[in-house]
Amino acid sequence: MNRTLAAIIGFVLLLGVAIWYFSTIFAYLTISIVLATVLRPLTNQINRFQVFGGKIPRFIAIITSYAVVVAVLSLFVLLFVPLISEQIEVLSTLNFNVVYDSMVAPLKWFEQYLVTNHLTEQEPGFIVDSTRQGLLKFIQGINFTDVVNQLLSFTGSFFVGVLAVTFITFFLLYENGLIRRQIIALIPNQYFEVFISALYKIERLLSNFLLGILFQMFSIFSLASIGLSIAGVNYAVTIAVFAAIANLIPYLGPLLGGSFGILVAFSTSGDFSFSNENIILIVKVFSVFAAVQAIDNIVLQPLIFSKSVKAHPLEIFVIIFVGATIAGIPGMVAAIPVYTVLRVSSTEIYAGFNQYRVFKSKS
Repeated sequence: MNRTLAAIIGFVLLLGVAIWYFSTIFAYLTISIVLATVLRPLTNQINRFQVFGGKIPRFIAIITSYAVVVAVLSLFVLLFVPLISEQIEVLSTLNFNVVYDSMVAPLKWFEQYLVTNHLTEQEPGFIVDSTRQGLLKFIQGINFTDVVNQLLSFTGSFFVGVLAVTFITFFLLYENGLIRRQIIALIPNQYFEVFISALYKIERLLSNFLLGILFQMFSIFSLASIGLSIAGVNYAVTIAVFAAIANLIPYLGPLLGGSFGILVAFSTSGDFSFSNENIILIVKVFSVFAAVQAIDNIVLQPLIFSKSVKAHPLEIFVIIFVGATIAGIPGMVAAIPVYTVLRVSSTEIYAGFNQYRVFKSKS
C-alpha cells in the first residue's frame, strides 16, 4: 500500500478515536470555533476604532463583543419573563378539579362513543381510570432525589462548559489567526497545496452554512411572529423566538416550536376546556406553523443546505439521521458541518492522489 495513503488512514483513525474519547473537549472546541467565527468580524471592527490616537486594545474589543452577546441573550430571556410570570399567576388561581374535568371530557366522550356503538365491552370510565392510574404510577415511580442530583450535576457541567467555551473563544479571538498560521507552518511542503485547498473550501462552505442558518432563523422568526400576530395569538414574538431557536434541530425543531406555540396559546387563553374558541385558536397556531414549515422545507432548506454545503437534499436527510443515531439531538445539529469537513477532506485527498506526484510514490 502507498505509504502516504497508509499514513493518512492511520492519522484519520487516531483522530477519530481521540475525538470519541475526548468528546466533551471536542464539543467545547467546536462551539468555541463557531463563536469565534461569528464574533471575529465584530471584534476586528471594534479593534480598528481610534481612541486618543491609538487603536482599542484587542482584549477590550473581545470583552465588548462578549458584552454584545450577553446583551442579546438577556433580551431573549426578557422576552420569556412576562410569559412565565403570567403562567405562574394562572396556575396559582386554577381550580384543578375544573381543569381535570375539562381535560377528561374528550376521553369520556370517546368512551361513550365506543360503548354506544358496541366497539368495546368495557364499562364506561375505563379509559379515564387507566389514564389516571398510569399517571399516578408514573409520578410514584419518580425518584425526586435522583432528579435533584441530576439537575445539580447538569448545572455544574453547564457552568463548567460555559467557562471552558468562554476561555477557549477568548484565546481564539485574541490570537487572531496565529494558531492557524502555526498549524499551516507544520504542513510538509509536498502536502501544502492539498491542505490549503481543503482548508479554504472547508472554511468557505462552513461560513456559507453558518450564514444560511442565521438567515433561516431570522426568516422563521419573521414569518412566525407575523403569522401569529395576525392570528391574534398572545406572546407571538416570544413563540417565534423559541421556534427559530428550536429549528436548529432538523425535523424535530419545527415540531417543538409548533407544540410550544399551541401550549402557550392554550394556556394563556385562561380557558382549559376544549371549547370552540380554543379549538379555533389551536387551528390558527397549527396553520401558521404548517405554512412556516412548508416555506422552510420548499424554499429555505434547499437554498441553505444544498447551495451552502453543495450536497443533495437526500444526502442531507441521510446524514442527519446518521447523526441522530450516533449522538441524538446534538448529533443532528452537528451532522451537516461534520459531514462537510469529512467530505471536503476526502475529496481533496482523492484529488491529490490523482494530480500530485507526491501521492503517487510507491512503497
